[in-house]
Formats: sequence, structure tokens, C-alpha cells
Amino acid sequence: MDFGFGPQDEAFRAEARTWLRANHHAQPRQDWERTLGAAGWIGLGWPEAGYGNRRATLTQQVAWAEEYARSGAPPRSGHIGENLLAPTLLAHGTEAQKARFLPPIAAGDELWCQGYSEPGAGSDLAGIRTTAVRDPRGAGHRVTGQKIWTSLAHEAHWCFVLARTEPGSRRHRGLSFLLVPMDQPGRVEVRPIRQLTGTSDFNEVFFDGARAEHVVGGEGNGWRVAMSLLGYERGVSTLAQQIGFARELEDVLRTAVKTGAAADPVVRDRLVRQWAELRTMRWNALRTLGGSGDAGAPSVAKLLWAGWHQRLGELAVQVRGAEASAGPADWTPASPYRLDDDQHLFLFSRADTIYGGSDQIQRTIIAERVLGLPRRAEG
Repeated sequence: MDFGFGPQDEAFRAEARTWLRANHHAQPRQDWERTLGAAGWIGLGWPEAGYGNRRATLTQQVAWAEEYARSGAPPRSGHIGENLLAPTLLAHGTEAQKARFLPPIAAGDELWCQGYSEPGAGSDLAGIRTTAVRDPRGAGHRVTGQKIWTSLAHEAHWCFVLARTEPGSRRHRGLSFLLVPMDQPGRVEVRPIRQLTGTSDFNEVFFDGARAEHVVGGEGNGWRVAMSLLGYERGVSTLAQQIGFARELEDVLRTAVKTGAAADPVVRDRLVRQWAELRTMRWNALRTLGGSGDAGAPSVAKLLWAGWHQRLGELAVQVRGAEASAGPADWTPASPYRLDDDQHLFLFSRADTIYGGSDQIQRTIIAERVLGLPRRAEG
């Protein structure tokens, strides 16, 4: 496939740009999701329409994602349901599950979070200990265990949870992919995790016999479903992400010129490398979307952007000099975590090479699935 934008794509881009300019204004995050849903902008990448979403070609999906990133619209709180759960339901869910869950996602009415990582099973997802047993009083399961680093759990209405449903099973076997409602007082508890940046986008989630009436893909097939979902995690959104990266790089370049740091040949070389690597990442993403990628393409992309973004965070404070270590002008003891954009970029990007699959995990995937090296022995 020759990935390029034709006249229809550019018309779609213009429509998206016009709509975003007319409708993007300050409003609560879920109200914004509902605004997007009412106009049909949620679910463009779903392979079928009929759930309240528009259908769009791959190039049109890219155009929408890029225009959204350029518009300065707020970060999406519905992207986990739209881009992760929905494609998984379309691939593995029953017709009843699709009919129940896809329309509220497309409308922006129900938000989702992902219950994968645990304190003892982060990158090694197969080591999860959360269990689910058949509910003796009715249909479904009762889930007990702890999840951690759960993005947006404090806003979510539902959580898709990977849990062990076969007693005594180990590693990849005996797992199931369950859909758990979050509004279960006394059964589901969410505790925010304060990060280096002072924000709390991640959470711990505790399940104490929480009800789960839906199993996606059949009981015991959780690992297959979970891996399928991770395959949707990187795609069109990568190109939109790069629009934000380009904006951050432009800010660092302006600062480097303003402070005189750009006169240093070492700094100048690093800035040029950042620019060249960002262009390379875009070409790689387009190549992958065009069908020229391989089984390791998502892992390659994650390795590229995580390291790149982390180095940009380091540059952001380096070109500022000593000023970068000082608090903002309105700093007070009551708000010790007030950070400017450069400081936030530096601190948050320290986690880029860990979350979403650490660099070590991505290299293992490439070694096994692309290079064909022997798989590591399971304990």
C-alpha cells in the first residue's frame, strides 16, 4: 500500500479542522467526550459502523488524529474504550457484548480503564495473581486482587480485567478477560498514585469479590484476548503523538536559541539528531500503517519514541541551564509540585521507557518474534 493523502482525505481533514475550531472550548472531560460522540468522531477506526460512529479510511483516521493533536483539544479520557476495548470486542466479543458496550463508548457515555499490571506482575504480565471464581449466587464471576498503574481508573465506569479463573494454573494458562463495573462500593476501591510530576493519572485498584458478568473470548482464553488487545495499542495514534512531539521539540529549539545554548556545537548536534530521529519515526509509522511492517513493528515503534522523548526531556532542561531547577514564580509551600512545561516534560518522560511495556520487554519481543531467537524458558 502506498500510504498518502488524496483529495478526499484532505477534504475530510478540512472538515475535522473546521469542526474542532468550532467546538473545542473549555468543558469537563466527559462532556467533551459526549460532544465528540454526538458528532460521530469516536470510533472512526472500527471496521464497521452502526454503533453511532462514522466510518473512515485509514488515511482519514490519520488526518483526524493529526488535526486533533494540532488543535490543542484536551487529552482524551475515552481513548482506552475506543482504541483498546472496542477493537477487542469487535474481534472476540459476542454480538450481545458488542450491542451492549460499543454504543456507549461511541457516545462518550462510558469510560474504561485497563486492569492488567499488578505489584508483582507488570512487564511480566503472565505472573498475575488476581483471581476470579464463579459466582455461586448468579451468573458471572467474583474478582479478587489488586491492579496498579491503572490509567484514569478514578474516572472510569468499567474496567477490563485479566484474571486467573482456573485454580492452580500458571503463567499464560487459565486466564480470562473480564469486564468489571467500577461502581461497586465496598467491592472496588481506587487509590490515586502521586507521581513525580505531582499529578495522579495512575491508580491502584483493589477488587474484593467484585462482580463480573461478562467474559470476552471465552473462559480460559484471556491471554490470547489480552495479547490481541495490546496489538491495537499502537497504530494511528502514533502519528498523532508525533505532532505533540514536534511541538515540544519546537519549544526546546526556541529556548535553546533564546538562552544561547544553541551556540554550543554539542547541544546543536543533539537538537539536529532529535529532529532527524522524529522524521525517521514518522516515516517508520507510515511504512507500518501502509502494510510494510512486521510482527515486531509495534515494539520497534515503542523503543524509538520512548528513548527519543526521554532524551528530549533531558534537552529541555539542559538548554534552560540553572533556571530549570527553580520553581515557578508563583510557587508556594502549599503547592510544592507546581512545574513548568519543561520540568513536567523532563520528569514525566523518565517513565517513557517503562510504561506500556518496558524497553527490555520490547527487545525480547523483537528477539523472539522477528529475529527468531530461542524463547526464554518459563519458570
